[in-house]
Amino acid sequence: MCKRLLFVCFTLAVLRAPDQLYAQFTDPHNYDNTPVGVNQLELAYAYAHSDASIDTSLIVAGAKFNLNQGIIDYTRYFGFIHRLAWVEATLPLAGLGGSITGTNISGSTTGAGDSSYQVAVLLKGGPALSVAQFANYQPTTTVGVSLTITAPTGLYSPNKLLNLGSNRWSFNPQFAVSHPFGPEQKWQFDAYANAAFYSHNTSYQGAKILRQQQLPGLEGHISYSFIDRLWVSLDTRYSFGGGTFVNGVNQNNAQQNFILGSEVNLSVNHQNSFVFAFAKPVVHQNGPSITGFAVKYNYIWGKGYR
Repeated sequence: MCKRLLFVCFTLAVLRAPDQLYAQFTDPHNYDNTPVGVNQLELAYAYAHSDASIDTSLIVAGAKFNLNQGIIDYTRYFGFIHRLAWVEATLPLAGLGGSITGTNISGSTTGAGDSSYQVAVLLKGGPALSVAQFANYQPTTTVGVSLTITAPTGLYSPNKLLNLGSNRWSFNPQFAVSHPFGPEQKWQFDAYANAAFYSHNTSYQGAKILRQQQLPGLEGHISYSFIDRLWVSLDTRYSFGGGTFVNGVNQNNAQQNFILGSEVNLSVNHQNSFVFAFAKPVVHQNGPSITGFAVKYNYIWGKGYR
């Protein structure tokens, strides 16, 4: 039973990239056009609670897990062939605790999770504009692509009960379309298609080899701006696949997940904003049943900002 707790907690870190654990979505408005030469620092706190349906290869009845996570995220926006592009780096620091009801099995750990890095560009509707030029920009439909790479930099040991790292790389390409509409363009619809691809974990359950198939996903976000500084969204995500093999043996555990959530974005001024996000699984066949919320603070600076 102790080993089972180890493997379930291990997979909590594996299945949720650090920047998506608390919300389980790509943020709505993520592919909106933004002035070039701008920097963004995001500080976030996230809490997530999960039951036994975490590990795609193992379910432990009565298991409960709580994750408290701090996230430091930096984004730089720049022009690339006259289009808006950006690079982003994320580092999570977390505390994870778990127990199994009816037993004396419990544990906790604190440390760094896996870091992630993203590069993205708007292919349509995102001209590279300075802060001064952006004052006359009229929002329009944007089309963008990105690639997020998660590196195995987090705390991990095959011999310890709880792990915050995944001990493998993941690659997540994404295609996005964002379309503002309605009177004064107060409404916006964001549609994202993505897929996670994983390298092998060669230290799974000690010395076993874990291989996971790709995990495609589709997201839809509808948001409404009440005023220029406040918008609210309804978020959905559906993912499927992601079956695993342990030492070449098919675990017959392909996932089917459907998640609902909501996000509130409040801008205090041009440089400071707060985000409140919540997500809850509705369907989680062989997938993670993670309910969580996050509070994020964003600070923006760069040439032209005052």
